[in-house]
Amino acid sequence: MSTFQPGITELLQAWSAGDASARDRLMPLVYDDLRKRAASYLRRERAGHTLQPTALVHEAYLRLVDQRRIAWRNRAQFFGVAAEMMRRILVDHARADRAAKRSGMLSRVTLDPAIAVMQPVDVDVIDLDAALERLAAIDARKSRIAELRFFGGLSLKESSVVLKLSLATVERDWQVARAWLFDALSRRPHDDS
Repeated sequence: MSTFQPGITELLQAWSAGDASARDRLMPLVYDDLRKRAASYLRRERAGHTLQPTALVHEAYLRLVDQRRIAWRNRAQFFGVAAEMMRRILVDHARADRAAKRSGMLSRVTLDPAIAVMQPVDVDVIDLDAALERLAAIDARKSRIAELRFFGGLSLKESSVVLKLSLATVERDWQVARAWLFDALSRRPHDDS
């Protein structure tokens, strides 16, 4: 006789319904995926970055389990929220690092070819966050797609599920968002006008 092993979506829905044990059973199922996403992102960080993938995952998970107002629907939504959490943690870490050093040293990330249109660009994570905020003021959906792709490592299909949009719409918006980000992040400070 086999026992039913609930998947991520079932555990998320049970957690939303108030089953705290579902939350505890969820972590082993999502941990490796979260860690891979964190490691992938941190590989693009500046050399000597002090935050490790395990620490990033643990901090993101602590913030995720503290969410009380989210009605978890599915795996894609969970990883979308995790992407947002990781973004906030990395930006907070970069700001704290910048404040501590007061020497002008910046936390750098490399926009990989998935983000950059022409060539990889070395970008400050705080600048990236600011660019995403500017893009959100223009088009929140495109900013969210970029956040899911860059910080969450979600595929276009996963992003379409999280945002409840067609894959074709997400693909079009992603093309525009990455071009916009490449342009915004390639400008020198005196180019803003």
